[in-house]
Amino acid sequence: MKKVIIFLAVIVLLFGAVALLTKMQNEEKVSEENPYGKSDLHPETIAQLDDPNYKNLILPDQLEKKLDKKEDVTVYFYSPTCSHCQRTTPVVSPLAKDMNINLTKFNLLEFDNGWNQYGITETPTIVQYKAGKEVNRITGYQEKEVFEKWFNENTK
Repeated sequence: MKKVIIFLAVIVLLFGAVALLTKMQNEEKVSEENPYGKSDLHPETIAQLDDPNYKNLILPDQLEKKLDKKEDVTVYFYSPTCSHCQRTTPVVSPLAKDMNINLTKFNLLEFDNGWNQYGITETPTIVQYKAGKEVNRITGYQEKEVFEKWFNENTK
């Protein structure tokens, strides 16, 4: 009986140590590479910090400034937990880069007020703003050719 208790105690300690190390690694990663300006990031966001497809982020105050200045901006609204976004991002991010489109990314998981503020009803959603006003949007997962056509019609 003592052996079982000791064995269980060792297992519990090992799980605790793994959890502590994972937490420390995530905190280190957040402090080194955090473009969000806040310390309490969701684990799904932390997992994307190294992914080049999730660079070129735009924060809510930056987007508001661009729209207030009546600038043109193309915004990709996404959530790291959205399965359609996980399929779409590897398509649209390189496509936009190849087409020389400045596709800024707005993380709705971290800044959930963006859902109401920008009228987002589903993710992913790409919105084209011209002179600070929305002119068009495309939602959901699409084939690469559909996104390419949409970019050509709305961002050029």
